[in-house]
Parts: sequence; structure tokens; C-alpha cells
Amino acid sequence: MRKIFGYLSAFKGRMAVGLSLKILGTFAELVLPLIMAYMLDEVAPAGDAWALGLWGAGMLVCALAALWGNVAANRMASRVARDTTERLRDDLFAKTLRLSAAQTDRATIPSLVSRLSSDTYNVHNMIGMMQRLGVRAPILLIGGVALTFTVDPVLALVLLVTVPVLTAVVALVAGRGIGLYGRLQRSVDAMVRKVRDDYTGIRVIKALSRTGYESRSFAAVNEKVSRDETRAALTMGASGPVMNAVLNVGMAVVLFLGAYRVSDGMAGVGDLTAFTSYFTIILNAVISVGRIFVNLSKGAASAGRIAEILDLPEEMTALPDLPQEEGEPYLRFEHVSFSYGGKAPALRDIDFSLNKGESLGILGATGSGKSTLAALLLRFYDPDEGRILLEGRDLRSFSRQELREKFGVVFQNDFLMAASIGENVDFERDLPEEQLEEAVRAARAEAFVAEHGGFKGKLTARGSNFSGGQKQRLLIARALAGRPEILILDDSSSALDYRTDAMLRRTLTRDLSGTTVVMIAQRISSVRFADRILVLDRGRAEGFGSDVDLMRTCPLYGRIFASQHGGDPEAPEEGARPAEGEGGAGPAGEGGLA
Repeated sequence: MRKIFGYLSAFKGRMAVGLSLKILGTFAELVLPLIMAYMLDEVAPAGDAWALGLWGAGMLVCALAALWGNVAANRMASRVARDTTERLRDDLFAKTLRLSAAQTDRATIPSLVSRLSSDTYNVHNMIGMMQRLGVRAPILLIGGVALTFTVDPVLALVLLVTVPVLTAVVALVAGRGIGLYGRLQRSVDAMVRKVRDDYTGIRVIKALSRTGYESRSFAAVNEKVSRDETRAALTMGASGPVMNAVLNVGMAVVLFLGAYRVSDGMAGVGDLTAFTSYFTIILNAVISVGRIFVNLSKGAASAGRIAEILDLPEEMTALPDLPQEEGEPYLRFEHVSFSYGGKAPALRDIDFSLNKGESLGILGATGSGKSTLAALLLRFYDPDEGRILLEGRDLRSFSRQELREKFGVVFQNDFLMAASIGENVDFERDLPEEQLEEAVRAARAEAFVAEHGGFKGKLTARGSNFSGGQKQRLLIARALAGRPEILILDDSSSALDYRTDAMLRRTLTRDLSGTTVVMIAQRISSVRFADRILVLDRGRAEGFGSDVDLMRTCPLYGRIFASQHGGDPEAPEEGARPAEGEGGAGPAGEGGLA
């Protein structure tokens, strides 16, 4: 909650005005029963119509003041809640973008989505309600009890007995409510994760007839959310009926004693009427207090979850004191080992170097550590042991911006926006159109881009109106458009036919001679052209060298080749022979896309 108070401090002037208006309106509301009692017991029996009219006008003024003060204060409260939540949401989103990959892994994407959506919504409701009712309800409750003593102290003592009981109920329920709503939000995180996974793989689920299983799986997650929601709702919902029951018992006692005192002449009818009015005000105030604590419990639990993310320390910051070493290769992995969360090593003692402009192919089975190596190169994670040098500098000495500007990347599960082709290739970098056209040509995407209306052609969500191979080439064009020093292609040709893949490789070799290319693949034909090839197996380097060297020295490389090419080391790559003119812009260059 301390974090939320920090955001509210920016609006303390507006809140002070709103709270002042709320106090004014509330006190005006409290005066009304006193005026009514005086009119009934003093003015009406005297038969003074003029005085009766004046006091009636006074009641009208107080009623209008209460209405205006409460409405104006509620409008200010709504604006404060809106603006505070907007800033909080902006800062939370910006923080999620700055989280390290390890922090994101620990928090999980569904949990971050839930904190940005439902948790900020709960905080918004809490801030608004605390301003609308957080002042009014306590004033009505305390002020109503206090004013009953001015009306009839004996009856007020009966009412006062109920206050400790009500306080105990509120404290008990609020204490349990924060924990219950925290558990509910964690269940919602799991449901968001399930929905996201199912919607991402909806085609596979349908193709494999797994809709029934996924429906049952979701039903189990949904049932847990319902159980946690019911438990929280029942606990918080118990406060209202219990408080109402206590007050109603008190009300019955007050009416019985009040009638007895009126019949004995110890109290007037106006006093009893005013007392019952105050009792109604107090009852409504108690109901409001119950609502406040429900929203406070939700908001406090959500505020704590938001603060967990906002308070995370900045990781992957630059370490400028690390020395720069002269005479080093352009890129060097120096005995690098790494594991995710201290579990089994994903990479073990990886040691190799690469000169500027050379190409590196990384080959290995699923789970061998290929993508992990690329993640370390981008400094999504830091090695557990060893170090990575770029231009003689430890990667940890680069600022995040300086390092990432050197790279163009295509990941395995990359994404395309529901926007134009030009916007997807440019990716908000404001690159000149000539540079975009150059990148599209290099990615062998010129022909189908033209068929879809050029750079103004539209993509649907996730690029579903393009084939798999076309999407991959758009992603490669995006990576090339920034003219990176290092190009990382993580299994980015898996959806290309052999012919298009071979032409793309020739383009990378011929047109990007100054760019260091790191290509990750499971298909050996995608990396044979590389100057150096790193063969990984279960996180270990089983071979490093050229295609010719590895054929001679690395048994694993030979086995992979044999399994993919029928055992003939001299077999040419499928589709490696260029089309006439080597353009690939016609139908022949587009055929066979996945």
C-alpha cells in the first residue's frame, strides 16, 4: 500500500479539495435529523408557521449542500482514481519491459498480464471507494453515534454497546480477506496461463481432436478459481449480515426503550424520530464500511502484487569498470556454462571464437542448448561461469541499448502485428523506405509482398493470412532492415522449401559480407555454408569447425548428415541449384512454402 500512497501524493491537492467537499456534505447530512427533531418538538407545537417555514428552508439548504458536496467530491474522487491508475499501469508496463528474462520467468507472463489488468482494476476501485466512502462512512458512523448523545444519552448508550462488536467483526473479516483475495488472484493467473496456451495452440488442439481434454482441463482450473472466489466472497459477505444483525437488535432495543421514555414524558416524539433517523444513518454507514473493507481487501492484495513487480531490482545493468581486452576476436565465448534457475546445466564449458563478418551455424537436437546460446549472446541472461566478449569487451560492460542495437534477430516463435507489411518490417524504427525495400529483397520476400499490395498490404493477427514461409521471410526482412552488425536466425528457415532456403543463404553470404551471421538450425543443409559450425549435444560442444573439418572429426555431425541425406557426404543440397537468373521472384522462387 505504501507504493500506492506514493502515486496518490501527486494528487494531494485535488484530494484535499474533494475530501473537504465530502466532509462539508456529510456534516450537512448529519444536521438534518437535529433540525427535524427541533421542528417536531419545539416549532410545530408553538403553531408558528413563519418559523416552521424558515426551519424547513434550512433543512432544504442542508440537503442541497449535502447533495452538491457529495456529488462534486465523488467526481473528483473518480478523476483521482483514474489518473492514479493510469500512471500506475504505465509504470508497471514499462517495468515489465525492463525485467530481465530470469525475472520474467519467475513472475510468468500470465501473472504479469493479470497484474496489469485485474490487479490495477482492483486498485482503481479501492482508490475511488476510499475517497467516496472512506471519509463519509466513518463520519456518519462516529458523528451519528456522537449526536445521538445530544438527543437522548440513555438510548445512545444502547447504541454504543454495539460498536465494539462491529469493530471486531470488521477487523477479523478484513484480516482474512487480504489473504483470500491474494490466493484468488494467483488462481486467476493460472487461468490466464491456461487460456493463453490454449488460444495460442488452438489449431493444433482442433487438429488432434483434443478439444474435449482441454475443456476438462480448463474446467478444473476454472473450478479452482470459483472455489477461491466463493471462499473469499463468503468470508467478506459474512460481515454485512452480522453487522446488520447486531444493529437491528440494537434498533429493536432502542425502539422499545424509546417508546417507554416517550410515554413517561422523558423524551419527545421528535427526539425519538431523530434517534431512529440517526440509527438509519449509522446502519447505512456500517453497510458502507463493510463495502469499504471488501474493496480494501481486494485492493490491498492487488497493490501488494503490483508492488512486487515495481520493487524488483534492475538486473542486467552495465558494468562499466570491466576492462577491454586488445587483440581478441570479434566474438568469443570463453568457457561459458549456464543453467536456468540453478537446475541442470543447459550449456557446459562452451568455448569458441568468431571473426567479424564470419558466419556461424549452430546445429543440434531439440534441447541441446542452441537457443540458450543465442539468449546469452543477446544478454537475456548472464553465464553462471565464463564470459562472453564482443569486440574485446565483456557483454556485461555494454548498456542494454548499445548492445541490442548491434543485433538483428529472428526467434523461433516470433510475432507479427496486425498492421501493414511496411509497419511490420520497420517495427517503429522510422527506417527509410529504401532500406525496407533492400531488406525485403535480401529476404527473398519481394514477390509475395508485391502480390499482397506492397508495404501497404495488411496482415491479420499473427499474420494468419500469410503462409509459414512467407511469415518467416518477413521476420528475416525485419531483422535485416536495421543493418545489424550481428544477425541471429533461430531456426528461421524451418518453413522454407530447400530451394528458397538455399537462395536465402547465398544472399546472406554475398550481400551481408560485413555482417556476422549466427544461424541456429536442426536441418544440416541450413548451416553447411557457414564459415564455422558449432555442434551441440545436451549442452556440450561436440565439434567446432567448417563442414569439411566436421565431416572428418565429429562423428555426431556425420550421423546427423547421414540421417538427413541418406548417408552420402557428396550429395548436393536439395534445391541448391539457382533458378535462371537467380532471382527467385517468380513462382519457382515461391513454391513449396509451408
